Amino acid sequence: MFVDFLFERFEQGKELDAIVWRDKVFSYGHLLSRVRYFDEILVDKGIVRGSVVALEADFSPDAIALFLSLTERGCILVPLTKSLEMKKGDFRGLAQCEVVISVGKNDSVRFSRLPTKADHALYSKLRSLGHPGLVVFSSGTMGENKAILHDLVCLLEKFKTPRYRMRAITFLLFDHLGAINTMLYQLSNTGCIVTVRDRTPETVLGAVAKHKVALLPTSPTFINLVLLSEAYKRYDLSSLRTVTYGTEPMQESTLRRFHELFPNIRLQQTYGLSEVGVLRSKSKSSDSLWVKVGGEEFQTRVVNGILQIKAQSAMLGYLNAPSPFTEDGWFDTGDLVEVDGDYVKILGRKSEIINIGGQKVCPSEVESVVQECDNVKEVCVYGERNALVGNIICADVSLKEKADQRDFITRLKKHCRSRLPLFKVPVKVNIVNGELHSERFKKKRRIEYSANADGS
Repeated sequence: MFVDFLFERFEQGKELDAIVWRDKVFSYGHLLSRVRYFDEILVDKGIVRGSVVALEADFSPDAIALFLSLTERGCILVPLTKSLEMKKGDFRGLAQCEVVISVGKNDSVRFSRLPTKADHALYSKLRSLGHPGLVVFSSGTMGENKAILHDLVCLLEKFKTPRYRMRAITFLLFDHLGAINTMLYQLSNTGCIVTVRDRTPETVLGAVAKHKVALLPTSPTFINLVLLSEAYKRYDLSSLRTVTYGTEPMQESTLRRFHELFPNIRLQQTYGLSEVGVLRSKSKSSDSLWVKVGGEEFQTRVVNGILQIKAQSAMLGYLNAPSPFTEDGWFDTGDLVEVDGDYVKILGRKSEIINIGGQKVCPSEVESVVQECDNVKEVCVYGERNALVGNIICADVSLKEKADQRDFITRLKKHCRSRLPLFKVPVKVNIVNGELHSERFKKKRRIEYSANADGS
């Protein structure tokens, strides 16, 4: 009913490669048989339409088959991954999960029930429509994680139009809306989903080479790690046609260097939010941060420099927070943008913009310049309160190799002064050990000065 259009395409392409998991290839015929198998299991387990089901997994043949089977049965899915281990209990509670399905490392499946009654008003609305649902969680950068409820029928609509078949890596995690978007795109076009055991440059680029991957959806942080590791020198990446990036602002220096190294690989910026879905996008060029976003299902406008979106695929609402939509139905993204005709440049979250004596500074601009300096592995820029100017620029920097800290900081500030106005130069530089990104390959940005971009 809900994903019949996918099953029809699977039937037509039974012999095609559907999933590469642990370097073994599974066909669409196999995937279809596993969906039918789980259809019977869900009946035996008494999992009925409208049940709220936590699907704890990473990408695998049975995890994907369960996702489809639960969707077709009209359940409300709550994907969870190991990256959320510390918060898993909290997230199950926020989503009012009634059933837990765990998919193990060897693709073994375990079912368990929770003593919960999912009675949220938004669930009642979804059940009245008889539609399947999807719950994903915000990153919680600016406070508590929000539980976001989608009508899966609305999210599936854009995949009914056939597009291009390709081989793509599922880089983003199974509980990320962007990853689910990639999965559904591949399935709707009988493309091949290539899974990876871990998300290191060696493993990912090795999978690209071995399985002739054409599309790598990833993040600016991971692209920077690929450049630092030089893993690209050890693999044949001739099959790779497109690298898409999103989830955080791209550093211009990273974009420029990647484009210089791989002029034949198209770099495409993507844009989406857990609350509204993934928009169609078109970068002005591979080395440009200007991007056109929208598509048939989306409208965009800019109000006071902030991008707003109206979408057919917008969430039904938060399970644990008030509605964020304007009275006329637009979602305020909180992303500060510049506009050039049909194109926008995403400067970063309004909440991350640092106010220095009335001058606004985008962390990504400063990070791009710091990243140019020799021996910089990662950098994260943020503001810190200051009695004289409101805030000062601070930079946490991890190094590729050990160095004299005082000498390094002197060289770094000198480089920044040659490339930036004085008020954008970091006042405080901290040399840190360890990684400055999360398991989702997104910067762990500290926002110590204020949750308000005007510095108040």
